[in-house]
Amino acid sequence: MINVTDEVAKHVAAANVATGLCHIFLHHTSASLTLCENHDPLVQSDLEAFMLRLIPDGDAIYEHIAEGPDDMPSHVRAVLTQSFLIIPITNHKLALGTWQGIYLWEHRLRSHHRKLTVTIQGNPPD
Repeated sequence: MINVTDEVAKHVAAANVATGLCHIFLHHTSASLTLCENHDPLVQSDLEAFMLRLIPDGDAIYEHIAEGPDDMPSHVRAVLTQSFLIIPITNHKLALGTWQGIYLWEHRLRSHHRKLTVTIQGNPPD
């Protein structure tokens, strides 16, 4: 899980929007986006352990294994999570909870190049 909160926050700050919405879209089918606790990294590792138990790599049920034993399981994990997030903007900042962070959740065994599109809509300052 890769914390992308600061990167997204930079885009929000540059947009000079006082109140609005930040839409984050992930252009891939074997990773996902999630809001997750950002204080204790054990939360992220526990979520990863849970997902691997729920959808194990290399399960014989899958026929789509063109890119290896994690190919189809990564697609299932992505379908069960989400490929976009919408976060409110208040006072020129992402209106996240105290312990919330925005994470790109890689579902493949090795890392891949991933692309996000951040779209910001809202009202400029008065």
